[in-house]
Amino acid sequence: MSALAVLDELRIGSVRYLNSKPLICAYDGPIALEHPSILARQLVEQQLDVALVPVFEAIRSPEFGIVDGVSISARGPVWSVFVAHREPLEAIREVYLDPASLTSANLCRVIFSEFVKTKPEFLGGTAPEGAAQLLIGNQAIEFREKYGEAYQYLDFGEEWLRRTGQPFVFAVWLMRPGLKNPARIAEGFRALAEAGKARISQIVAAETDYTPEFTRRYLTEHIRYGLGVDEKCGMTLFRDLLARTGVLNASGKPFLFY
Repeated sequence: MSALAVLDELRIGSVRYLNSKPLICAYDGPIALEHPSILARQLVEQQLDVALVPVFEAIRSPEFGIVDGVSISARGPVWSVFVAHREPLEAIREVYLDPASLTSANLCRVIFSEFVKTKPEFLGGTAPEGAAQLLIGNQAIEFREKYGEAYQYLDFGEEWLRRTGQPFVFAVWLMRPGLKNPARIAEGFRALAEAGKARISQIVAAETDYTPEFTRRYLTEHIRYGLGVDEKCGMTLFRDLLARTGVLNASGKPFLFY
């Protein structure tokens, strides 16, 4: 039996961003494509069995299983998660947050509090022209294409590596508690990732929203898909800094990798 066959028994969800395509393109079954925050809620409410969700969900829900070896991460500039700003960082008093991902919103809080050493007000809603704003995913890529050098970009992958020396994990496959054979399920998702990464050239050729040059560079240079020792250290540090900044209570439970 193929390692992917186990996935047919599951309700699966994934983010709809370009960076997720290598992790899902080799699967022929149904996948719910949604914004990260919606997927996280559906997973918690048991409307999904496994979902590719922001790593913040794994941190605040340590009872959920994590597929080992697979992530959406960056070791350096990620390009698609940043604060666009015109003022110097230290002068920023307000940041408008993208509501789609709690991971990026809370990483934004950590970066300003721990690294920039300022505490701007974080706001929801549509950012006025010229205001500092957090953008993620496809929206972030399109913002860069539209505005270019009219803004400066605090790239979260680049800033995290510069300040910590570690890669940053943005998303993982999370499995709800109670699933039978989680180790076998995790093996299926690792096989899916390997099959998908082998198809990156096909993804590049089929992409219609972005140029082939950008798509290939983004998927092979900016985004990383492994989850090894360094990535796990980055996850642990993020969890510790979230606790230190008061975003959530520290949990003594280790991550549950399968």
